[in-house]
Amino acid sequence: MVLVYIDQADQQIKKSSLEAMSYGAAIAKQLGCEAAALVLGTVNDNLANLGKQGATKVYQQKNESLHSFDAKVHSTVIAAAAKSLLATVVVFAHNINGKAIAPAVAVKLEAGIVTGASSLPDTQNGFVVTKTVFSGKAFASIQIETPLKVIAINQNSFGVVAYDNTAIVEEINMPVPAPSIKITKVEKVEGEIPLTEANLVVSGGRGLKGPENWGILLDLAKALGAATACSRPVSDSDWRPHHEHVGQTGIQIAPNLYIAIGISGAIQHLAGVNRSKTIVVINKDPEAPFFKAADYGIIGDAFEVVPALTAAVLKSKAAN
Repeated sequence: MVLVYIDQADQQIKKSSLEAMSYGAAIAKQLGCEAAALVLGTVNDNLANLGKQGATKVYQQKNESLHSFDAKVHSTVIAAAAKSLLATVVVFAHNINGKAIAPAVAVKLEAGIVTGASSLPDTQNGFVVTKTVFSGKAFASIQIETPLKVIAINQNSFGVVAYDNTAIVEEINMPVPAPSIKITKVEKVEGEIPLTEANLVVSGGRGLKGPENWGILLDLAKALGAATACSRPVSDSDWRPHHEHVGQTGIQIAPNLYIAIGISGAIQHLAGVNRSKTIVVINKDPEAPFFKAADYGIIGDAFEVVPALTAAVLKSKAAN
């Protein structure tokens, strides 16, 4: 069996987990076995619909202590479930939570692990998994030789695949250890699209010259229905909140479209966004390094280009 951990936030399944489910189902097809989902805590989504991403069964544990994410608790329960269900492969999304628990689960299962996987494993020559290395600048092929295997798949590297299937939902009851931490306060950013789940992201850098000019970026993001982000110098200067900082030292994202406005494209920034499907760079400096990584580039003044782009998007939406 291939067991896929379904991550959630505010009792909603994350998009990255749907991609992980599709990835796990594809591995199960290669191995000639079934793919199942594992859900910890309660969610508002219809779990049977995970069949549409390839799950034949959904195992859910509705323990109250699992509602809040605790890496130690969750990794213990996941490992116990994997052993009980005789899983041979355990799949995670390589997101913030996946990075915290996948290695711990591998240790508990004495399993080989590959994190940041970028494609399906080659099962014709053992079990070889390709992953990104050196901040996405190269690839490595790693063979897992242990009986149990753990894989964390990079977001937006496989896609969500549709299946004509409805999963059977079944409750399980694994031992749940006492939490090692106590959450005393939670502060959430309301009314914004989470960067890690966003399909479209509009990001700004020092080329916007100051926080008072951020309105043109926000207008474009609103027109596109996109999340907003920024480079590190912008967040360090308090032009924008730190939770919008994307890059090697900030949030690493993989949207379908990333629009960089007034960002030079230092390697540290590129390391956090280079898994984007399409990168559009708007910069008046034709020598900006970001143009080398861009799929599309516009050499021009952001204060002229961005409002014109916003107007074009609104016109197109009105016509449709």
